[in-house]
Amino acid sequence: MILIPMAAVLALAGCAADATSPADDAPADAEAVTVTSCGTDLTVTAPPERAVTLEQGATEVLLALGLEDRMIGTSYLTDAVAPEYADAYAAVPVLADQYPTAEQLRAENPDFVYSMRASAFGPDAVGARADLVELGVPAYLSANDCEDPALIADEVGFETIFSEVTDIAALFGVPDRGEALVAGQRAVLEEVAAAAPDAAGLDVAWLYSTVNGAPVVAGGTGLPQTLTELAGATNAFADLDAQWTETSWDQIAQRDPDVLVLADLSRGLDGDSAEDKTAMLRADPVTAGLAAVRADRLVAVPATEMDPSVRSIDALATLSEALVASAGAGA
Repeated sequence: MILIPMAAVLALAGCAADATSPADDAPADAEAVTVTSCGTDLTVTAPPERAVTLEQGATEVLLALGLEDRMIGTSYLTDAVAPEYADAYAAVPVLADQYPTAEQLRAENPDFVYSMRASAFGPDAVGARADLVELGVPAYLSANDCEDPALIADEVGFETIFSEVTDIAALFGVPDRGEALVAGQRAVLEEVAAAAPDAAGLDVAWLYSTVNGAPVVAGGTGLPQTLTELAGATNAFADLDAQWTETSWDQIAQRDPDVLVLADLSRGLDGDSAEDKTAMLRADPVTAGLAAVRADRLVAVPATEMDPSVRSIDALATLSEALVASAGAGA
């Protein structure tokens, strides 16, 4: 089965590659649009023209919708920008290496602020969303990381991502772009669903990083759990009640997963890259004996794709393709 890569999804969507400027998609007499973000109603009376994104996930949503010329600033790049967004990203000013301060943000006079991380609206970052909203600046926060944990859905899934894309597209007056982008990603979900039986219930462990030598793996409550289930496999650490949590190499050896998914981090620390992780797994006597290492069933996935975002569909496609290949090889 051939899965659709993200570049093809964007081609299906016809968004970022459209030569028409984003403003051309908005009706001249656009009416006010209201959406609810983590319990807060946000209203724009006209499509934003001076948007600031506070971290990579939010940045790439706007870029995927072809809205780079509405962006006056971005910040907190945690991983390499997807190649299909690189040129557009290069045209957007970077306000800070991590989060800007409240003073830095307000100096830019934004008319819209967007983050997928609640920490962006902390006291050590740009300040509370409520303060921005009170000043008349709509501040959108992803439903996957609300300030109030009670508002966060129990399951991290694609419907939440699609709803967010739809919200943002509506606020910016480009609903057709949002619909096209979501339709392209739904096509990938259908491909994966059709391929899932071929994964034959393989066990998967997701290795993000190490903290003082202890491996950090995906538990049963985050996006990797959802991706694993959709692809027809089983998360070897689904019993751990956390999105990501420390475990031990002995635990990984005892569970001996069929496939290891390795986060490929580009921040430059030792052991962060998938290449570093692969070398470590093969060099250590304990991990070298793992079935996944012996059979070279090691799957590199950009770390950004492991968090809910417009790029999560890429991680799903990569995982599904690897599982089908592993099952076919007799994992």
